[in-house]
Amino acid sequence: MVRKLASMFALALSALNFCALAATSAWAETEIRIAVPGTGLDGRPFVHSTSVAVAHVQRFVEDEFKDQPDVKVTWTFFRGAGPVINEAIAAGQIDVFALGDLPALVGKSRGLRTRLLLSASVREPLYLAVPANSDIHSIADLKGRKVSQFRGTNLQIATDLALAAHGLTEKDVRFVSLDSAAAVSALLSGNVDAVFGQVEYLDLARNGLVKIVYSNKDEVSALGRNAAIFVTEDFEKAHPDTTQKVVNAFVKAAGFTADEANRDKVFEIWAKSGLPVSSFVADHQGERLAWRISPLIDPYTIGRYKAQTERAKAYGLLKKDVDVDAWLEPKYLDHALKELGLEHFWPAYDAKGDKISDGEVEKTRSASQ
Repeated sequence: MVRKLASMFALALSALNFCALAATSAWAETEIRIAVPGTGLDGRPFVHSTSVAVAHVQRFVEDEFKDQPDVKVTWTFFRGAGPVINEAIAAGQIDVFALGDLPALVGKSRGLRTRLLLSASVREPLYLAVPANSDIHSIADLKGRKVSQFRGTNLQIATDLALAAHGLTEKDVRFVSLDSAAAVSALLSGNVDAVFGQVEYLDLARNGLVKIVYSNKDEVSALGRNAAIFVTEDFEKAHPDTTQKVVNAFVKAAGFTADEANRDKVFEIWAKSGLPVSSFVADHQGERLAWRISPLIDPYTIGRYKAQTERAKAYGLLKKDVDVDAWLEPKYLDHALKELGLEHFWPAYDAKGDKISDGEVEKTRSASQ
C-alpha cells in the first residue's frame, strides 16, 4: 500500500513538473530581440541622439506589452555597430533593430531579409575633430593625413560626401577604421591626426582637448546621416500583430523625443550614455528636436536612401542593387500614426529637403521658453 501511494505521488509530481515546464514555455513563447548599434562610454548599455534611446530607457516597448506576460523584450547593444549587427541578423539572433543607412544597405545587398519600418533619426551631423594644437584647420588640410573613420557605419558615406564637397576623395587621406571609443583614445594620444565623428567630441572641445574644425550642419540635408528601425522578414510574417505594437511603441517614443516640452528630459536620458547634457545642448543649438527626430517615411527619407544606395554602389560597397521602394513596409507606421492621432504631428519634406507640410510638433515649446 505504501509503495502504491509512493508511486501515485511520484506520478502526480511528474505531472506537476510537466505542467510547470509547459506553463514556463508558454509564458515566454514570444521574445522580441531588439538590437541597437553602439554603446555608451565604457561599454554601458545606453546610446544617445535618437528616439530609440528614449524608447529603451522609458520602456515604451515593454509598456506596449504590459498586458501580455507571454511576450519578452530583450535589448542588446553592439559596440561593433552596424557590421556586427548584420552578422547577428545573418545568424538569426535579432528580430527588430535600429541601424544607420549604409550598414542597412550593405546587409540588404548581401541578402539579409529585412524590412524598413520607420525612421529613427534624420539629418544627423558629422564633426571633424583634431588635437588642440593641430595645424589642420579644414577638410582641405587632411590630404596625406592619418584620419580615423568608423568604416561600415553611416559615418563612412557622410565622410566621403564631406570630402567630395571639398575636392578630396578617400585616396587623398590615410584612413584607419576605429570604433568610437578607440577613435577618441587615438586622437587624444596623437595616434591619428583627425577623426570624423559625432557628438562625443563636443565636450572634449569644450574642455580644450580637441578642436572642431568642420561640421556639415549647414548642409546636413544633403550630407547628413540617417538611421531607421527595421524588422526581419521572418519575424514580421510570424508576428504581424506584435510588429504593429513594436512600431506603435517606437512612434510614441519618437513623439515624446520630438516634443520640445521634453527637451531637458530627453537630454538627461541621452546623458545616460556617459556624455554630458551640455554636449546635446550644443549639438542641437538653434534647431528643434523634430528636425532630426521623426519616424516619417516621407519623400525626403526615401530620396536619401535612394541617393545613399547610388553612392554606396559607386564606392563599391554593395554587392548588388537594393530596391528601396520594395524594402519599405510603411503600413505599420501608417496605422500607428492614425491610431495615435499623430498623422499631422511631424512636418514632411520633399526629396530635396524642402518642407511640404507643417507639423503640430513645431508649435511645442520647451519648459524654459
